[in-house]
Amino acid sequence: MTQHSLRRLSPVLVCLAMLIPSLGSAQGCVAIRHFSSCTGTHPENNILAKGGLMLSANYRYFKSFRHFRGTEEEPDRVANETEVINHSHAWDFVATYGISDRWFASLVIPTVINTRSSLYEHGRDQRNTTFSRGLADIRWNVGYWLQDPASLPKGNVAIALGMKLPTGNYQATDIFYNVGPEGGPEVRPVDQSIQVGDGGFGVTAEIQFYRELSPSLFLYGGGFYLFNPRETNGVRTFRETLSPILQNEAVMSVPDQYSVRLGLSHPFSPAITGSLGARFDGVPVKDVIGGSGGFRRPGNVLAIDPGLTYTSGPFALSLSVPVAVRRERPQSLTDLETQEATGQPRAGDAAFADYVINVAVAYRFGGSGVKLDPEKQDPFNR
Repeated sequence: MTQHSLRRLSPVLVCLAMLIPSLGSAQGCVAIRHFSSCTGTHPENNILAKGGLMLSANYRYFKSFRHFRGTEEEPDRVANETEVINHSHAWDFVATYGISDRWFASLVIPTVINTRSSLYEHGRDQRNTTFSRGLADIRWNVGYWLQDPASLPKGNVAIALGMKLPTGNYQATDIFYNVGPEGGPEVRPVDQSIQVGDGGFGVTAEIQFYRELSPSLFLYGGGFYLFNPRETNGVRTFRETLSPILQNEAVMSVPDQYSVRLGLSHPFSPAITGSLGARFDGVPVKDVIGGSGGFRRPGNVLAIDPGLTYTSGPFALSLSVPVAVRRERPQSLTDLETQEATGQPRAGDAAFADYVINVAVAYRFGGSGVKLDPEKQDPFNR
């Protein structure tokens, strides 16, 4: 790969970097909250020379309202106006620093604003809305390129490990109507899906890659997993007040989360790059480490993920809109426990969005250019 090839590749790498903010953001009340990794699905944004710095701000929004049990939608919920509606807004402020040409570190400071409108949480006769906002769970990680970027490989892989800190409020409360003493209002914790934090220390693991397939076509992909060892956070759900069989869901779980992405990117011009891929995000039924008790809504979303990025020098602006093509809410452990205890089928539901809107801006500061291996440079551009 020549220096000219690197210039052609640069907007593609920025595009891939800019499309990462929504990693781990399940489309609805399956995921506890928005969640993004530090390095993202495309670690090319971390091709920074020693001392290089990239700052970015990422905004995400979705509206979840379509209810699923398993992979089957329940359209009557919308038709009868009994659906739960979540509006979720998230802003991530991200800093990535080049420790060396191959080592990098990232810090994500997330903030959220969420609303949740429902009937069943307010006595079933009157729709009301609960609200949460604030600083969410801060994440950081350290990553490493397996190949030296200075040698201009046609592809590369980065691995990263990090931590999630319980900085977000996992005990956010609001007023719930028609459910208190004598049918009056009562202050309770908001639903798990709009809690700002989860109350646990977590460990994050990521693997990400890109590969040049042709001078104008690039393959990208990667995977991310959040390990949450804590089983429950002690916050009451009040679900046992809805039915005695929900006693095992009286306290919130602290679940793992994951995301996988794969796609193709194509530069239309030196400034405009497009991408098209698929992503699979979710919350598992069981955690890899620690217990899996308490209330959670496991689920997953398969989405088609188109994106577009504009770059101008050190500045980049991107838009991506993952559109769900398959949504699943499998039986949780508490569903299975209740089914075994009662002898009756039990499968909880969850609300999902049709799409997620992701917008990101980024700026690279001095020192972001990797010093190239002289043998790999085009001699006419030396």
